[in-house]
Amino acid sequence: MVTALALVTAVAFGVADFLGGAVSRRSTALKTLALSAPMGLLVVAVAALLAGGTPAFAPMALGFLAGLSGGLGLIAFYRALARGPMNVVAPVSALASAVLPVGVGVLRGERLDQKALLGVLLCLVAIALVSMEKGEEAAPSGTGSPARRPLDSGPLMALVSGSCFGIFFILVKTAGDGAGLWPIAAARVGTLTVVFAALLIAVRLRVGDQGPRVSGRTLIGLALLSGVLDSGANALYYLAVKDGLLSLVTVLTSLYPAITVLLARIAYSERLRAIQRVGMAIAVAGVALVTVS
Repeated sequence: MVTALALVTAVAFGVADFLGGAVSRRSTALKTLALSAPMGLLVVAVAALLAGGTPAFAPMALGFLAGLSGGLGLIAFYRALARGPMNVVAPVSALASAVLPVGVGVLRGERLDQKALLGVLLCLVAIALVSMEKGEEAAPSGTGSPARRPLDSGPLMALVSGSCFGIFFILVKTAGDGAGLWPIAAARVGTLTVVFAALLIAVRLRVGDQGPRVSGRTLIGLALLSGVLDSGANALYYLAVKDGLLSLVTVLTSLYPAITVLLARIAYSERLRAIQRVGMAIAVAGVALVTVS
């Protein structure tokens, strides 16, 4: 059950990130999140009310902190997607988000049997292989000055976002059980706080690429759907990690780039390199070992 929940979470994250990145390419990360984040909060709030549970200060505080980290990660991630190819950015972010929780899980004394451990290691290798990129890289789009471009590159932003997501995964696990989905609702509040604070700063100080607003039924619909799927993925991850090991659930969840890469292949004709295909095959083997363990 835990494995199935983690894999469904990966699918939801992968689709949500693809949709959010697609909208960000037509506008900006902040303007995309300004639509998707409130929708995500609304969905989780309704789910929390229906699921029951008693809101408690400690779990919700941890959830809020997780949301702050997740919000920063989303901003960096969508900006990375707007700066570089999806089949590079998404896997780099996923690898960074997986390694940190695995390390924390090991330090907390989590132990896997041999098959599960081999499966986790294969999944980590798979994420690394899928993230392999060609030596040359196209210059980032936008009108930023040359001095700022190295600090605003796709791979660097992907690494920052992955670290933030890793912290999110750890804090959600620490929030524990007994409060229903309220810690995730608090996390969405934290994410919304970061998004609107960043949007306010960008407008007041006129920093960054202002970009066009998200307009048209299609783009608005994709942004809203991205928020629904992202919040749903958060809730599914919370349910999975409550009963599962942090290291195992996080690694399976971090396989979401496979979905993002495949969708990018279909929508943008972004080619998969041979090594990325090998990585996907290894990911399938890793998931199979985890499932049968």
